[in-house]
Amino acid sequence: MNTVHSKVYPFKTEPFKHQLKAWSMSKDQESFALFMEMGTGKSKVILDTASYLYDNGYIDTLLIVAPKGAYRNWHINEIPSHLADHIIYRYAIWSASPRKKEKQYLEDIIRAGDELRIVIMNVEAFSSPKGVKWATSFLNTSRAMMVVDESTTIKNPTAKRTKAIIKLGTMAKYRRILTGEPVTRDPLDLYSQCEFLDEFHLGFSSFYTFRNRYAIMVNMNLGHRSFKKVTGFQRMDELNDILRKFSFRVKKDDCLDLPKKNYQYRYVDMTKEQEKAYQEMKDICMTTTKNTVITVANKLSMLGKLHQIVCGHIIDNNGETTYLKNNRIDALLELTEQVDNKCIIWACYRADLKKISSELREKYGTDMVVEYWGDTSDKERKDNIQAFTTGKPKFFVANPATAGFGLNLQAANTVIYYSNNYNLEHRLQSEDRCHRIGQKRNVHYIDITTLKTVDNLIIKSLKNKKNIATQVMGDQWKEWLR
Repeated sequence: MNTVHSKVYPFKTEPFKHQLKAWSMSKDQESFALFMEMGTGKSKVILDTASYLYDNGYIDTLLIVAPKGAYRNWHINEIPSHLADHIIYRYAIWSASPRKKEKQYLEDIIRAGDELRIVIMNVEAFSSPKGVKWATSFLNTSRAMMVVDESTTIKNPTAKRTKAIIKLGTMAKYRRILTGEPVTRDPLDLYSQCEFLDEFHLGFSSFYTFRNRYAIMVNMNLGHRSFKKVTGFQRMDELNDILRKFSFRVKKDDCLDLPKKNYQYRYVDMTKEQEKAYQEMKDICMTTTKNTVITVANKLSMLGKLHQIVCGHIIDNNGETTYLKNNRIDALLELTEQVDNKCIIWACYRADLKKISSELREKYGTDMVVEYWGDTSDKERKDNIQAFTTGKPKFFVANPATAGFGLNLQAANTVIYYSNNYNLEHRLQSEDRCHRIGQKRNVHYIDITTLKTVDNLIIKSLKNKKNIATQVMGDQWKEWLR
C-alpha cells in the first residue's frame, strides 16, 4: 500500500495510487460517481477535488449531503485531515432547530466572502420543506459542488427526499455521488443516484423506461388487481459499460494491503424461559400465516419478535420491554475478558444496548464504556468518538443503523456482534468502521448466535450477502419458523 508523491497538486495528504487515479479521472468532470469500497478513502478524493475546483475559480461552495451517522464525521475528521492547507474556508452544519452558535454559523456562511463555503446537511433534512427551502436559497447564491455521500439513501425514486435532492442537484454545476456499493437491492437502485448526477447519463427519460430496458417483468394478478412484477434483470453488460463512462470503481482487495478479516462465532443456548417464549411466538406466527395473507413488512415484524426473544427480551404491543433470563450477556462478558485492545460491540435493539452498557460498566467501570445509538445526543456522540479513539474507554457500544456509516473506529481491532439486524448494508458498513486505511492489525469479528433459530439464519444470510427481505417474499419464509 503505497502513496504516490505528486507535484500535480499540493495535496494536504499524499494520495494512494487508486485515489490519485480517481482524482485525475474526475476532477474536471461536472458529474461523477465514486464507487469506492468502504475504507478506500473516497472522502479524501472529494476534498482534493473541491480544493482543485476552488483554486481554479470553478466553485466557491461545497454542499455535502450525508446520512445522520456520517455527516458530522466530515467536519470532525475528513475536512481537517484532507482539505488543502492553503485554502481558507468556513463551514456550517445545517439544523432544523439550530442552537445559537450553529445559527450564527449558517448566517455567516451566507455572507462569506472569498472563502470556500462548506455546508454539511443530514439527508433527512430534504424530507422537510424547511431544509429544501434553505438549501435552495443557499445554492442560488453559490457556484457549488454538491456531494451525496452514501448515495443509496436516494435510491428510491418516489421518496420525497430523493426528488428534492435531484432537483437541487440541477442548481449545482458540479455533482458527485459516493458509495461503496451502489446496488443494495437490485440494479434499479442505480437510476435515481445517476439521475442526480445528470438526467442524461443513463440515456432514459424516466425510471420506468430504464426499468423496462433492464428488468425482466411479468404480469401478475391478485384478486381484481393486476400489476407487473420484476423477476430478473437483463443487459447488465450494457449497463456496466454506460456506468464506466462516468464512474470510478475500486475495492479494497484491488488496491490496499489491509490486514485480513477473521470471523468467529460464539454459540449460546437459549434458557428454558427463552425456549418457552420462542415456541409460543412461533405458534402465533404459524397460526397468523394460515388465516391471512401477510406482507413482507409483517413477516419481518414476526421474525423480529422471534429474534428479540433469542437476544433476551420481549417488547409487547404497548412498547414495554421484559427481559428474559439468557446466556447471551454472559457469553459477551466472557468474550470481553479475552480482548486485549479496544473493542466495538454492535447490537440492533435498544434493550440490548442498554443492557450491554449497564453490564460492562458494572464489570469494568463507567469510564471504560462509551455509547453511540439513538438515545445518544449529538454532543455525546462527538465526545464519545474522541474518547474512544484517543482516550481510556475500551468498549464502544453502538447500533449499526446509527453508527455504521462514516465513522473511523480503527482504534479497535475486535468487533463483537451481540445481535444483527436484517439490513445487509448496515452489516457491511459496520464491519468496515475499523477495517480501513490506517489499520495495522488483523481485525477479528465475533458473532454471538443461537443455532436452529431465526438469529442464526440472519447471520447465515448476511454472511452470504443476501438481502433477507427478498428471501421472505414467498411461502419459503415459513422455513424461518421451523
